[in-house]
Amino acid sequence: MADTTTDTDSETDASAAGRPWVALGALCVGFFMILVDVTIVAVAIPSIKNALGTDVNATIWVSSVYLLTYAVPLLITGRLGDRFGPKRLYQAGLVVFTLSSLWCGFTGTIAMLITARAVQGIGAALMTPQTMAVITRIFPAYTRGKALGIWSTVAGVATLSGPIFGGLLIDSLGWEWIFFVNVPVGVVAFVLAWRYVPSFPTHSHRFDIVGVVLSAAGMFLLVFGIQQGQTLGWDTGVWTMIVAGLVVLAGFVSWQRRTSSEPLLPLTLFRDRNFSLANVAITTVGFAVTALGFPFMLYAQSVLGLSPLRAALLMVPVAGLSGILAPFVGRLADRAHPRNLAGFGLACFCGGLVWLSAVMHPDTALGTLLAPLTMLGVGQGFVWSPLTTTATRNLPMAQAGAGSGVYNTTRQVGSVLGSAGIAVLMQARIGAELPGLSGHTSTAGDTSQLPAAIREGFASAMGQSLLLPAAALALGLLAALCFELPTQLRRTTPSGNGGRTVTAAGDNITEPQG
Repeated sequence: MADTTTDTDSETDASAAGRPWVALGALCVGFFMILVDVTIVAVAIPSIKNALGTDVNATIWVSSVYLLTYAVPLLITGRLGDRFGPKRLYQAGLVVFTLSSLWCGFTGTIAMLITARAVQGIGAALMTPQTMAVITRIFPAYTRGKALGIWSTVAGVATLSGPIFGGLLIDSLGWEWIFFVNVPVGVVAFVLAWRYVPSFPTHSHRFDIVGVVLSAAGMFLLVFGIQQGQTLGWDTGVWTMIVAGLVVLAGFVSWQRRTSSEPLLPLTLFRDRNFSLANVAITTVGFAVTALGFPFMLYAQSVLGLSPLRAALLMVPVAGLSGILAPFVGRLADRAHPRNLAGFGLACFCGGLVWLSAVMHPDTALGTLLAPLTMLGVGQGFVWSPLTTTATRNLPMAQAGAGSGVYNTTRQVGSVLGSAGIAVLMQARIGAELPGLSGHTSTAGDTSQLPAAIREGFASAMGQSLLLPAAALALGLLAALCFELPTQLRRTTPSGNGGRTVTAAGDNITEPQG
């Protein structure tokens, strides 16, 4: 039986004062910052490699270690938010993230930069589940879709905008500024959270220490093995690590079923069909978003001869349309069947990747690329909010942090799988299309255009690689098509006004008269 304590600020007071939307805006500042850092380093890899005098494999760890320390603790940090309060954990994560960003900018060796990025990932892991947990608590079910539409816009646009911001900062100020810029943003985000994000009653969970150890060990072995598979040539040690991770995670699930203590992962969450299916779908979206960037950026720079900044600017239609559409889709998610919205988005996302794969040739005009990229933007605009809303709509308040931790963990694991999977396929396709050039992906970060004789083969290899994230999204589409209509699509009548009941998407919604 959980004891309940109340923080000094009141959730009720914040809502009564009309501040939930302000609180959402305050959270989105920090959330945008940590997601930009997932992809911003990709465009800085050549600059970091040259400045610190290291090789490409070591430099890639600057990105990989962030993803690793971001993904592994999410289950635990989500639960910590339930125990100590999401506002406290969010602010603690902001402090860790901001100070480690300053550390990143001042490092002079690759080893110290990797260490600082590892700490930065822990800060991001502390923050991420708390944003969803706060939204779940301050917005009722009938407006949560609109709120999560904004949150989803931030998630989609931030991930896609990382290379754009990175290119601008590197070209004008230097690679260090992709980290230094986080410092003023982090300070502003902390002040906004302190001022506008409400505190909540906390739940005195008995922490499942065995579950914490098993989940952390299993996630580390699995994620580390997948990330390092390509670098280590998928040798026996890599596969041993991956299998061991899966075995440990299976043991974790078994322990969660049997433990008499309060479980770290309440398996009852998965009794909700939509929660389970939304986690499957968001895993494929995380896979596709991460996997898309590598082959397309290599194609744009190595085949078309674009600079890193100009190549990154090709993603503006994707990020822009996703950002424009997501809030409107969020409003629809409060009324429409999630199967229709998410299904349409996943179908467009998948179709856009197949279309883009087909037109990636050395002589393709930039205007030709814009059409499939636009389709990708429409698809992503219809994906984020319906999936997030569907996953969180039925979460009990006491398990908001745990559910958010699961959802964000599956998204991040999808990103790890996408990063590893696309690297393997690109290498394989280059080997098939251009025998003897299979090592080119390790040096393509220098952004020089390939000789004309091999551009066609390289473009074909990159285009074929995009079919892998398209196939993953097809699985996500199947999951989304199995969504049930949530019973919580009901709006209660404001006090004293009277109301009428209308039908939307097959469910009754009570609306105020007049």
